[in-house]
Amino acid sequence: MGTATCLDLLVAIILPPLGVFLKFGCKVEFWLCLLLTILGYIPGIIYAVYAITK
Repeated sequence: MGTATCLDLLVAIILPPLGVFLKFGCKVEFWLCLLLTILGYIPGIIYAVYAITK
């Protein structure tokens, strides 16, 4: 695991949509993460970590 990945994961835990946006831009992954974060913070974190590490 590199430094960029650790930093990405830290941002994804603090603010999930931002972490996904920095990795993918304004694609489906970002909008899905934003929706999950609005519906519940924990599902947003889980999806963000999954999307960044897959």
